[in-house]
Amino acid sequence: MKLDRIDLRILAELQKNGRVTNVELAELVHLSPSPCLMRVKKLQSAGYITGYAALIDLARLGEVLTVFTEVTLASHRRIDFDRFQTAVEKIAGCVECHLVSGGFDYLLKFVTRGILEYQEIIEDLVDQEIGIEKYFNYIVVKSPFIKPCLPIESLFDE
Repeated sequence: MKLDRIDLRILAELQKNGRVTNVELAELVHLSPSPCLMRVKKLQSAGYITGYAALIDLARLGEVLTVFTEVTLASHRRIDFDRFQTAVEKIAGCVECHLVSGGFDYLLKFVTRGILEYQEIIEDLVDQEIGIEKYFNYIVVKSPFIKPCLPIESLFDE
């Protein structure tokens, strides 16, 4: 399925507000409601829209610790990467896992109740003997901004 400018605009608007009504969405993308709904359904069935979620203000729930962790594996075979990824995917506090190029292999993002919980997670990972050679932690002190929406229209402008 090739996306046009209207499809991209629909995705951008749904990213900003997944609860927008079809009538409101149609107005925002300059379509009538019926064709707009058909496009949204096509985007969903084609896998461009994978779900809808609420953005939660964690600070209102209580204190949390965010830590970025660089991980270097001792060995770089496919089975080593698979073993590592399988292990970290099971950790509820690991909310992002990125295989990167450069001086280390993975960049992980953890959100935990505090430093003790984070340290327990890391110690458990090391104890599993899943090939971690070394790791470095970066504790987030402050996040001046986090953009929940990606710049779809500028990234994929025709």
